[in-house]
Formats: sequence, C-alpha cells, structure tokens
Amino acid sequence: MRMDHHQGFTVQTMNFLCAKGPVFYTSLPCDPMEDQKQHLISGLWDHLVTVKNRSGVQLLYHHPDAFSIQVIRVIRGPLGRPQLLLGDHMGPAISFCKSGRTRWAALCGDGHDIGIDVAQSHEFQGKYPFSRVFHPRELWHALTPAGDDLKKAAALLWSVKEAAAKALGCGFHLVDPLQMIVYPSTGGATGDVTAGAAKENSTYDFLVRLSEKAANRFPMDRARPLRVRSVCHGKMWLSIALLNRQSQQGGGPHRPVSQPLKMQTGDA
Repeated sequence: MRMDHHQGFTVQTMNFLCAKGPVFYTSLPCDPMEDQKQHLISGLWDHLVTVKNRSGVQLLYHHPDAFSIQVIRVIRGPLGRPQLLLGDHMGPAISFCKSGRTRWAALCGDGHDIGIDVAQSHEFQGKYPFSRVFHPRELWHALTPAGDDLKKAAALLWSVKEAAAKALGCGFHLVDPLQMIVYPSTGGATGDVTAGAAKENSTYDFLVRLSEKAANRFPMDRARPLRVRSVCHGKMWLSIALLNRQSQQGGGPHRPVSQPLKMQTGDA
C-alpha cells in the first residue's frame, strides 16, 4: 500500500493482483455541518486524475470524452449502489462506509465494482448472534489473523462480508450474511506479523463465494469469486472488495483533464 497527501487528503493506494488499475481510499472525520461525501469524492477523483496523468494508468470503463467533462455527481441504483456520473458517462465505481466518527470512501482505478467496509471489535460485545452471520469454520480461520480474539475475528469477517455485499450492489437486501462464504486467507499476511496475529497495517487477501441459492440471483459467473483485501488498524479492520463485471468494461484512449471538475452531488 502507498499513501499520498493530495489537497488536504491522505489518499492510500491498494493494489489487487486481479485488477489492472489501483484502488484509492481515504477518510474524513464526520461533521454534521459538512457534506463529507462530496469532499471525499472530489479528493479521490482529483487524485485518480493526477495518477493517470503522471503514470499513464489506463481507465478501461470510461467513454473517450469522460475526462473532458466538468460536472461530476453521484447517482444510485435501485438497491442503493452509488456510482459516479461524469456528464452523461458512467464513471468509476465508488463505495462509502461510516465507522464511529469517521467516514470512508474508496474509488476503483479500473472497471471493477467495489465495496468498502470498516468494522471494530467493540461492535461485537455481549451476546452477539455469531451463528446468524458467521459459519463456525469462518470464525475458526479468522482467529489466526485476529490473534485468537473472537471479537476481532468477528470484526474482520463482518468487514469482509459487508464489503463483498456492497461490491455486488445489493448490500444485504438480496444476500444473507450466511450465504457469503469467506475462505481462509490466501498467501498469508503482509506487513509485520507476530505469532500469526496481524499488527498495524498488516493485510490479508480473502476469496468470497456465494451459496448456490444466492448465486442464482446475480448474473455473474458462479466460478468467479469476489476478492477482498483486509487491512488491520489496531482493533479495526478495513476491507475492500472487487468484483469483475466484464460487460461494464470498454476501451479507448482518454484525454487528460485540463481543469478541475466541479462537484455536484445527487442523493448520496
């Protein structure tokens, strides 16, 4: 992962092996007097454009005229999935979440759908109904990166499942948490890891597959899993999921942006 400071934002970059472009994410303290989503979108978009112009990143989903558009806004699908609209052209996938007093946003640098979620250990106190959202085997293998802390393992799994549901575009409206199966982390952790437990900024990669009943509701290849990368921040886990919908991808060169975009938000 990489962090860049851009126009007052600390934008972090996450790279997936399955993606052709990076994922950018950032956060802001919640402020009821301001529209954090507008600031997050503006900061992430400006950062994406800067990276593209600097490194020539190919953005497969855009219409050739997308970067000449000066108005950007957020629209929502029937089940609430947010999507950037650049003039009349669909922009990159974006996702939001809120944890405590912080709002997070992630923007995908290629044609994948995306979901972000943050979960903390204290959310799973008391008699939390673990059996309603987690399979016993999921909890068992999540205990390793969580250092045998059940609440931290639950936070990890929940952030993975919630991020995956957002990438599908339905949240948990059409999919039950138990219909999402989280497989053990592949390739181990990166970062500083002691005795199997993830330390600050350690990352883990997961595959998530839908049960047969849930998979029938989505026009996606059942053999294609969702890929989720999770980052440890103390007792908090941040997870970002990617889903490759090939039908949404296009090609063609793009013109660089000559001036900043104006922000115009919809119902986001």
